[in-house]
Amino acid sequence: MTGAPYAPWPLVGESVSGLARWRGGAPPPLPSGLSPLPGRWLVTASRYLSSPVGPFLELVVGRPARLGRHPGWCVLVHAVDSQAARVGGTLNWGFPSDVHDLEWGSDGRDRGLVWPERGLRVIGRPTRVVVPVLLRIHALQRRSDGPVFVPTTSRGIGRYARVHVEVKEDDELAPLAGRHVGLTVNGLNARVDPARQPLGLLSSLRAPLRAPVPQVWYDGERAEGPAPGLAMVSSHPGG
Repeated sequence: MTGAPYAPWPLVGESVSGLARWRGGAPPPLPSGLSPLPGRWLVTASRYLSSPVGPFLELVVGRPARLGRHPGWCVLVHAVDSQAARVGGTLNWGFPSDVHDLEWGSDGRDRGLVWPERGLRVIGRPTRVVVPVLLRIHALQRRSDGPVFVPTTSRGIGRYARVHVEVKEDDELAPLAGRHVGLTVNGLNARVDPARQPLGLLSSLRAPLRAPVPQVWYDGERAEGPAPGLAMVSSHPGG
């Protein structure tokens, strides 16, 4: 029995991302230690064909925030269809990961992800405008050992897109529904680095590779939450 792979995680696949306005009442709160920033929310649907835990689908919803002087997005929704991806996301980076049945599909130029249980769809329709993509984004999270930021680098062939977000009217994410500017990326190569603790705007301190979360484990085939007789996953290599 071992923990899910340690960061960094190389990821290969494709994605649809939209920059969405929050059109509604008060948004969900940020974790302690993070402060809100004005700006657009990040909604990203990804299909990973290769990762340290195999293929999986992912939906990310992030709110603009800052950690100290570091701006970025705080991931408030992190849905995956793989238990191993859930464990890795929780232990490595403090993502609020949950496992759900997700579907990826394409219809003509449209492509994207459907979360049937929640009635949520993120569909991108790319234009013919092709742009090379090289992005470095910070996710700002609070793990069990405190606030961290997570550097992610993405490369690929992008196309400007119209991204449509559909969600039920009574869902807490309903204020993000509608059409938004965005980007589709084919040939996506991403790298999610180990979490870091901020010291200043241009400096940081490497955080422990793992946050100590009791009884979350992955045995190479499946992952589980609390179970009798299982020890806490170590927050250090070799644990």
